[in-house]
Amino acid sequence: MRLTATVNGRARTFEVEARSTLLEVIRESLLLTGAKEACGVGECGNCMVLLDGEPTPSCLVLAPDAEGREIVTVEGLAPEGALDEVQAAFLEAGAFQCGFCTPGMVITAGALLRDQPNAAAGEIKQALAGVLCRCGSYTKVMKAMEKLAGRGA
Repeated sequence: MRLTATVNGRARTFEVEARSTLLEVIRESLLLTGAKEACGVGECGNCMVLLDGEPTPSCLVLAPDAEGREIVTVEGLAPEGALDEVQAAFLEAGAFQCGFCTPGMVITAGALLRDQPNAAAGEIKQALAGVLCRCGSYTKVMKAMEKLAGRGA
């Protein structure tokens, strides 16, 4: 079946199988590999994308359900060759270890700061609770987020 959606600001049309997930389409058809599959059931947040502006586990969305919608992956957050403010803050704080969860964290963190620019530490923790980091870089993620929210050094 044919799927038409806006991906990272660009209208795209491609063929998908009805049973394909949005994650499969993003990774296999569009070759955007930032979103990762770890659990396949929406529990880890590593496949997070913005779907119509909302952080969404792409492994839970069937590709046909993305018809006509706006999809933003971690690759589409900033112009080519640049970093958006959350990506830059994560880099500065060293808020990653293996990097597997980083795209999901960045997508989720950016959405939180868009909606709550002065988010408190508890709100940051709550928002990021749906993205699991197996390496334990949460302390550095919090440092980056608190700096962006205007409370850190």
